[in-house]
Amino acid sequence: MALRFQSLAELEALCTHLYVGTDLTERIEAEKALLELIDSPECLSKCQLLLEQGTTPYAQLLAATCLSKLVTRINPLPIEQRIDIRNYILNYVASQPKLAPFVIQALIHVIAKLTKLGWFEIQKDEFVFREIIADVKKFLQGTMEHCIIGVTILSELTQEMNLVDYSRPSAKHRKIATSFRDTCLKDILVLACFLLKEVLAKPLNLQDQDQQNLVMQVLKLVLNCLNFDFIGSSADESADDLCTVQIPTTWRTIFLEPETLDLFFNLYHSLPPLLSQLALSCLVQFASVRRSLFSSPERAKYLGNLIKGVKRILENPQGLFDPGNYHEFCQLLARLKTNYQLGELVMVKEYPEVIRLIANFTIISLQHWEFTPNSVHYLLTLWQRMVASVPFVKSTEPHLLDTYAPEITKAFITSRLESVAIVVRDHLDDPLDDTATVFQQLEQLRTVSRCEYEKTCTLLVQLLDQNSQNYQKLLQSPSRITVDMAVQEGRLAWLIYLVGTVVGGRLTYTSTDEHDAMDGELSCRVFQLISLMDTGLPRCSNEKIELAILWFLDQFRKTYVGDQLQRTSKVYARMSEVLGITDDSHVLETFMTKIVTNLKYWGRCEPVISRTLQFLNDLSVGYILLKKLVKIDAVKFMLKNHMSEHFPFLGISDFRCRTTFYTALTRLLMVDLGEDEDEFENFMLPLTVSFETVLQIFNNNFKQAAAKRMLIGLARDLRGIAFALNTKTSYTMLFDWMYPTYLPVLQRAVERWYGEPACTTPILKLMAELMHNRSQRLNFDVSSPNGILLFREASKMVCTYGNQILSLGSLSKDQIYPMKLKGISICYSALKSALCGNYVSFGVFKLYGDNHFDNVLQAFVKMLLSVSHSDLLQYRKLSQSYYPLLECLTQDHMSFITSLEPPVLLYILTSISEGLASVDTVVSSSCCTSLDYMVTYLFKHISKEGKKPLRCREAVQAGQRLLHFMQQNPDVLQQMTSVLMSTIIFEDCRNQWSVSRPLLGLILLNEKYFGEVRASLINSQPLPKQEVLAQCFRNLMEGVEQNLSIKNRDRFTQNLSVFRRDVAEALRSDGHTELSSLDMMS
Repeated sequence: MALRFQSLAELEALCTHLYVGTDLTERIEAEKALLELIDSPECLSKCQLLLEQGTTPYAQLLAATCLSKLVTRINPLPIEQRIDIRNYILNYVASQPKLAPFVIQALIHVIAKLTKLGWFEIQKDEFVFREIIADVKKFLQGTMEHCIIGVTILSELTQEMNLVDYSRPSAKHRKIATSFRDTCLKDILVLACFLLKEVLAKPLNLQDQDQQNLVMQVLKLVLNCLNFDFIGSSADESADDLCTVQIPTTWRTIFLEPETLDLFFNLYHSLPPLLSQLALSCLVQFASVRRSLFSSPERAKYLGNLIKGVKRILENPQGLFDPGNYHEFCQLLARLKTNYQLGELVMVKEYPEVIRLIANFTIISLQHWEFTPNSVHYLLTLWQRMVASVPFVKSTEPHLLDTYAPEITKAFITSRLESVAIVVRDHLDDPLDDTATVFQQLEQLRTVSRCEYEKTCTLLVQLLDQNSQNYQKLLQSPSRITVDMAVQEGRLAWLIYLVGTVVGGRLTYTSTDEHDAMDGELSCRVFQLISLMDTGLPRCSNEKIELAILWFLDQFRKTYVGDQLQRTSKVYARMSEVLGITDDSHVLETFMTKIVTNLKYWGRCEPVISRTLQFLNDLSVGYILLKKLVKIDAVKFMLKNHMSEHFPFLGISDFRCRTTFYTALTRLLMVDLGEDEDEFENFMLPLTVSFETVLQIFNNNFKQAAAKRMLIGLARDLRGIAFALNTKTSYTMLFDWMYPTYLPVLQRAVERWYGEPACTTPILKLMAELMHNRSQRLNFDVSSPNGILLFREASKMVCTYGNQILSLGSLSKDQIYPMKLKGISICYSALKSALCGNYVSFGVFKLYGDNHFDNVLQAFVKMLLSVSHSDLLQYRKLSQSYYPLLECLTQDHMSFITSLEPPVLLYILTSISEGLASVDTVVSSSCCTSLDYMVTYLFKHISKEGKKPLRCREAVQAGQRLLHFMQQNPDVLQQMTSVLMSTIIFEDCRNQWSVSRPLLGLILLNEKYFGEVRASLINSQPLPKQEVLAQCFRNLMEGVEQNLSIKNRDRFTQNLSVFRRDVAEALRSDGHTELSSLDMMS
């Protein structure tokens, strides 16, 4: 293919369009041209032209980008060519050290990629790509610019070695990373520390940009070394407060030297903020080193050095005014308690002084709430874990938390109240709007607040009384000042949140009767405030206060309402005096009154409605609470008046929380429903009226938009009802109500509005819920045709949707899931529920010439073929509905699978093959099971060939079709054998039992290929290991017979477990000859 861009000028114009152009069309064209360039045989020569003669940095960047794409292709370039590229780039950056930083970075990235992918490759008995370390040392002996480039190469290489490329086998990555860790990483860390010591040994010239750049790169290199995934755990970076750095035992000497920690503390104090932040990041990792690296005396000494360094920072806090330093230091403090026990901390000589300094630092941080608010999480983590550890401390040394924890709680409370006026008057972002952060901080504070609870409770009572009085005065004032009212409402919202928090803290901390009485004092005031707020509705309403009240009610419910609570709890003593609330039954009445009030007056506010309904749902889960709730007048009112006239939110079809409302309401109905069909009909009356209205609109063909809105709401309501009906009797009432009158209405809606997910999604979800045989509710009487009737309706809907959705044609990437794949995944879930529900005898359809079953299976195939394999695995909900459905089909409907056209069958088998390697165990386990059913079916057919046929002719023909397909496509089963063997030998196999089941059948069907796999793996190892591996394979098949009986399978599964352990032991080494086996497995 001839390149469109031949000359240097044309290539440079391409660079301009690609990197700095503003015209979208030109940029898209440039991206196409870039792909064309990469695929061109002239790619390398054009890259060389751009690097050597390009007049702009963007030309060099384009060359680096092309080279990066070129060297990472699945089919690699010849080894000689890759060595030439690496050497060329090294010489290029060495001869031009003043290139633009982003160009150098891009070229170094190419070197790192080449080194990683060629790590195990040998030329003339040498690991040619490992020479990079020696090459880098030459850079370090050159000028300052060369030194920076050398360190950057090491840093980029360390980062690249740690980076998992999910497009390649993870086992290969792990082997390379492990080899790099064992052969190079320690030396790189030692070298980096040596360079930092050299920097500190000379007077620092902070004005010298090159020197600053060098220090930055070396610190990044150290950080990359310490962030390395040493044991292949792939820790979740979002869970950084739980991270432990699994330093190898061979590195102990580095960490036992006090000079190592001192070096980074000294660097922090010596460097400007941009660099000192990196030094602190390194110290965070040093503080997270695994405990087992040290003996107890060594650990105490190491902790002592850490505490000394922390104390020095707190005594000289100037650097903490920088937000980056402050954030890293907060993380460092949190890691102290994450990794060390309180009993160890109190034994440190400086502990009393340091805990005082940390407390003062925390108090100041809380008071300056607007300064890096995301860092407060780490400080609260420290105090939460410290206080939670108090009951377990056996040391006689004082922990002093009873002195400082109340001060922390007080600082949090007062600072949040003081922030309200500033937020209102300066129009700042209100912290209360970020409910996720607020909840997280309150969850942490609850433990701290229960330490010396009397002090916290006294403070909150005083503040509540004062602010409640001020609020009432403002309400009674004829001339309300809006700003003052907003401030007072914000303060009350915080106080209610805080009371809920400390009451909820009872579950996390040892409590006494006196503490329960204090909870009663606080709760009294909030319940009084609730009454005050509700009497002013709708004139006086505040969303933040309502959300805070719901938080408080939920915390009170968890703590003092339910089966586990003793009736004699002191919390009700004060509440009975002031409010007449003597036990949890009275509290439930208050709860329900509040719920009904919110649903009446807050119908247009989704946050309040949603949280209220979630609270109602939580109340309706326990049977004992349900028995109490149905006696309450507010509940009786809801059961008889669930209409938009009383609850305005029911008039808004877009509110998804309607489903939650009807789930809770139906649970309440079920308590005393029994077999009373009249009572059920009365309950369904509002929905009956709505459906009749929709029917009338459909029949008269007017106001279609109104009908659509009503149907969306109805579908959501009915799904909530269906979810709660878990008995055959109650479900039958619902089915009789819906069929045959109303289900066809939903069918017509799908047919009419198939291209509007806002309408089809709720309807399809309702159908999927109706098909779900939860608690055997669909096991109708033997004389009832309901199961078949329900399936027929579902079949019609799935077929209608499937046929119509395919008419939409191709969709853009951002539209394909909401417009198409989401609906397909719901259809698959519904179909899976039907096939696995055991309430339909599918043989009946063929027997009586009914084509509904065949139609829905054909719709399944059509929808499947319109989805790419990559989308099947990329969208989790789709993969988690498709693969379990396939499992059902292969288990009970192999005649359908074998009747599929070869391209369709190949598509399904390819999807299984790709799913086997999925990191989602639901998907991989379903693939294993599906494959096992297919392999077993094929094996049984082959076993019975030549024998007198006992089966019907159709079954024999079905088996013959599958056998013929496998003979035409032998690589399909071979590929899956490779994938499963690779999973067992090289991967972190979490579902070993599932993997073992199809593997035996695959081995018995492909003994010749299995022998090749075995020989390939054995021959790829050094001679001493070959016999060990050969013995492992012999042990794997020892005692295993040529059949797939359950007993034989179990024997193989046991052997496989031993085999996996023995092979892992045998391969545990430098791993220098494992590449060929890994390539074979991929």
